[in-house]
Amino acid sequence: MVMSMVRLRRHLTSFQIMILGFAGVILLGALMLTLPIAAAGGQWTPFPDALFTATSAVCVTGLVVRDTGSCWSAFGQAVILLLIQVGGLGVITAAITFLMLSGRNITLKERSALQDAISAPAVGGIVRLTRSILRGTLLIEGIGAALLILPFCRDYGPRGIWMAVFHSVSAFCNAGFDILGRPGHLYPSLMDYAADPLVVLVITLLIVVGGIGFLTWDDVRTHRLRLRRYRMQSKVILAVTAVLILCPAALFFLTDYAALPLGERVLAALFQAVTPRTAGYNTMDLNAMSDVSRAVVILLMLIGGAPGSTAGGMKVTTVAVLMANARAAFCRREDLQLFDRRLENTAGRNAGAILLLYLLLPFTGAAVLSMAEGLPLSVCLFETVSAAGTVGLSLGLTPQLGALSRGILILLMFFGRVGGLTLIYAAFSGHDRPCARAPKEKITVG
Repeated sequence: MVMSMVRLRRHLTSFQIMILGFAGVILLGALMLTLPIAAAGGQWTPFPDALFTATSAVCVTGLVVRDTGSCWSAFGQAVILLLIQVGGLGVITAAITFLMLSGRNITLKERSALQDAISAPAVGGIVRLTRSILRGTLLIEGIGAALLILPFCRDYGPRGIWMAVFHSVSAFCNAGFDILGRPGHLYPSLMDYAADPLVVLVITLLIVVGGIGFLTWDDVRTHRLRLRRYRMQSKVILAVTAVLILCPAALFFLTDYAALPLGERVLAALFQAVTPRTAGYNTMDLNAMSDVSRAVVILLMLIGGAPGSTAGGMKVTTVAVLMANARAAFCRREDLQLFDRRLENTAGRNAGAILLLYLLLPFTGAAVLSMAEGLPLSVCLFETVSAAGTVGLSLGLTPQLGALSRGILILLMFFGRVGGLTLIYAAFSGHDRPCARAPKEKITVG
C-alpha cells in the first residue's frame, strides 16, 4: 500500500499535487470543525456547514454560513486561523516548511513543486526564498497584531490579544474572516472601526503587503528603493496595484459616503478600494453603495492581487498583459512589451484564457444561483465573483442559499484559490502535445 502511494506521488505533477493538497487540507479542516469541541455550543456541526467554512478558510475567501465570532469556540477559531495561514502561504509552501523544520533535505521534485506554488522564476535559491517568505510573514503578522492589540484590548479586554492576532493573520492572508461578532449580522466585519485610523490603516497595509506577492517582497528587501533594479514583474505589480487603489478610491470618495466627515470619508474610500482585492473586509454597508461603485467592486474582485501572493483573482499581471496585448494590436506590433521588456509569446494566450475562465465561471454560477434561488442576477453575480476571486465580500446572500448554490460557491472558491490554469494543466498534464501543425488561414477579428 505504502509503495503504491509512493509510486503515485512520483507520477503526479506539481499542479496535481497542489490541487490534491488543497483538497486534502480542506477535508481535514472540515472534519475537525464538525467536532463538538469546535462549536461554541458544544454540539456536532453539520458536515456541509463545516465543509463550506473550511473551504472558505483554506481558499482565504471569507464567505461564511455561520458567524465566526459567536458560533465557533476558541478551538474552532484556532482551526480556522490555521487553515487561513496554510491557505495563505499555500499548501505546498506549508508542507515544505514542515520538512525544513524537521531537518529533511528538499528533493528536486519538491523544489520544482514549490517553484510552481509561489510562481518563482527559477528553482535555484527557492529554499532561501521560502525561508525569507516565512520570516517575513511572521514578522509582518506580528507587527500587525502588536498594533491592533491597542484598540482591541481597549474595547474587549484581554480577549483583544487573540482578536488582534486573528485579524492580523486574516488580513495579511487576504482572508476577510472576523471574530467581532454582531448579533443578527454574519458580515459585520470592521464597521464598528470605520472611524478608527489605526485599525483601518493597519488592516489596509496588511492587505496590500500580503497581496503584492512574495517575489515583490524579495525585490523590495534586496534593492530597497532602487526601482530600476526590480524585476519587470515587480514593477508591473506595484504600478498596477497603485492605479487600482488610487483610482477606485477617488471614485468612491466622489460617489459614496458624502454624509461622513472628511477624514472618515477618506478612510472609507481608501479601505473600500483596497479590500476587494481580495481581503473581504468592509467598514461600510455594501448594500448602500451606488450601482456604479458596486460594479467597480465586482471588477476589482475579478482582478485580485499578484501571482505568488496570498490574494486570489485573475491577478494584476494578467490585466497588465491584456493591456499590453491591446496596445500591441492598436500599434500593429508583433511583440508584447511592458517596461521596455518583451514578453513571452505564451503570456498573451495565457492571459486571454484566464480572462475567459474568470468571466465564464462566475457568470454561469450566478445564472444557476439566480434560477435556483429566484434572486436577481446582479445580486447572485456579486456573490459568485466574490467566491471566484476569493474575496469574501457579501451582500448577505450566502447564508440563505440552498445546498446546490452553496456547492457552486465551494467549487468557485476552490477554482479561485488554486487557479484556472493550474486546474487545466493538472487535467491535461498526461496528454502529449501534437507535433503536427494545421494549415494556416486568416480570420477577421473585431
